[in-house]
Amino acid sequence: MDIVLIVTAFVAGFIALRVNLPPLVGFLIAGFVLQYYGIQTSSTLDTLSNLGVTLLLFTIGLKLDVKVLLNKEVWASASVHNIASTLFFTLALIGLKTVGITLLSDIQLPQLLLLAFALSFSSTVFAIKSLEEKGAMNSTYAMISIGILVMQDIFAVIFLTVSTGKIPEWYAVVLFILPFLRPLFYKVLDKSGHGEMLVLYGFFMALVMGAGLFTLVGMKADLGALILGMLLAGHHKASELSKSLFNIKELFLVCFFLNIGLSGDPTLDAFILALIFLLLLPIKGILYFVTINCFKFRVRTSLLATLTLFNFSEFGLIVAGLAYKLGWLPAEMMAAIAIAVSLSFIVSAPLNNMGHKIYRYCSKWLKEQTDEHLNLRDKRINPGNAQVLILGMGRIGTGAYDEIRSRYGKICLGVETRQDMVNTHIQSGRNVIQGDATDSDFWERILDIANVKLVLLAMPHHQGNKFALEQLKSRNFQGQTAAIAEYPDQVTEFCENGVDAAFNIYNEAGAGFARHVCDELDPQFKPMQPGNWDKSVDLL
Repeated sequence: MDIVLIVTAFVAGFIALRVNLPPLVGFLIAGFVLQYYGIQTSSTLDTLSNLGVTLLLFTIGLKLDVKVLLNKEVWASASVHNIASTLFFTLALIGLKTVGITLLSDIQLPQLLLLAFALSFSSTVFAIKSLEEKGAMNSTYAMISIGILVMQDIFAVIFLTVSTGKIPEWYAVVLFILPFLRPLFYKVLDKSGHGEMLVLYGFFMALVMGAGLFTLVGMKADLGALILGMLLAGHHKASELSKSLFNIKELFLVCFFLNIGLSGDPTLDAFILALIFLLLLPIKGILYFVTINCFKFRVRTSLLATLTLFNFSEFGLIVAGLAYKLGWLPAEMMAAIAIAVSLSFIVSAPLNNMGHKIYRYCSKWLKEQTDEHLNLRDKRINPGNAQVLILGMGRIGTGAYDEIRSRYGKICLGVETRQDMVNTHIQSGRNVIQGDATDSDFWERILDIANVKLVLLAMPHHQGNKFALEQLKSRNFQGQTAAIAEYPDQVTEFCENGVDAAFNIYNEAGAGFARHVCDELDPQFKPMQPGNWDKSVDLL
């Protein structure tokens, strides 16, 4: 059976990839196909699925600034939407019950409220996967989306605690010690190296100190993984730790999406109800858009955040399973929610891929905020007299900035997505602004780039650099461009698309290392001439 699961998942995921859909859509469909042929989920698949979600939340924590959750546009948006969406779905379910939908006929108002609450949530797993695949994890709309999802996870923990009547153990107070242990966690992370011990340390923190410890004191395991990730987020190796866990997490999440497709036994009534839920999904999306836009974000930011959250959550399955065990809901309801969650992923995936096109179409008739009332994160950008624009101020972008400044003076403007990194660069004397060059709205916010003579595409994601290049070409940029790439085919692709210089970062790292060594050599040291070197080899 394991071979059948692997083969089916690979084939379905590969087909989805070839038709420009996220592989997770293929995994979901594979689960439905396997369910149709009588294959059921297993304890092994459940375990791997749970591991994937736990590691996902841990890696989210590694990238999450706790200050984000304290922004009113995050906690208030999440709270307002949750209340408004729950009320809407409650009224809709009451209406469906009134018209005679079979599965709702024997369900009372408290249980309808429970279902509505579950349907108000969006999928953390789907959203993060979608953002990672687009290289948009650090964008403004991603920050809003992830913040809202984390707040929803907190709401979920509160609900599960209240609904089961289970409160944390009295010794859960030990969890308040964790922030004081951060220096110790940092020190161990420093000593963990860069290989298998780093990966193992990530597993230890996510599954033992996070999920395991929180479960032991009667709290939600996934919340523990998220909080432990947040405790490590300020460490300089947090990004490296996240990358080291990436492929393992992705593999386990394949099991998660297969598991959703395998959940429940879909009947005709369950499928009809799932389709009705899906028809109600646009109203949930509209509520997201209106709520986020009320905090003075641009139309594009609000719209892309809405598309990221435009789905139902796997949390609905947890609620349905709990309600079924308590005798509140029929077994078919779990199947209906499982189908609705799966179908919402299938619908949401292509919509996310077409996000920029949808924005360009909708921006013609959606009212934009006036400049003076815009949220600070969406203000207009003025490059001033900068002659060099560096998109991406990571290690490569920062190194390029410092080298150009040492040669030509203060002619550079750096663009970085993370505000905390922007603040660090400014403290170091660099001219850096916060912005997301993978966001088409970023380019519309730039007032004028007529003075810019050179643009360096130094973002870590190839797709992001490609998108920025397309934006420059659409604006008829007359200066020169240079881009970094990880693979030879990416270098070729950039050159074919008109980049003046494309650099393979691994090849250039070797060349840069050699130049640095030669510059640092003791002047008294005289290397052999090639002819003499050949003779020395012969002597050996």
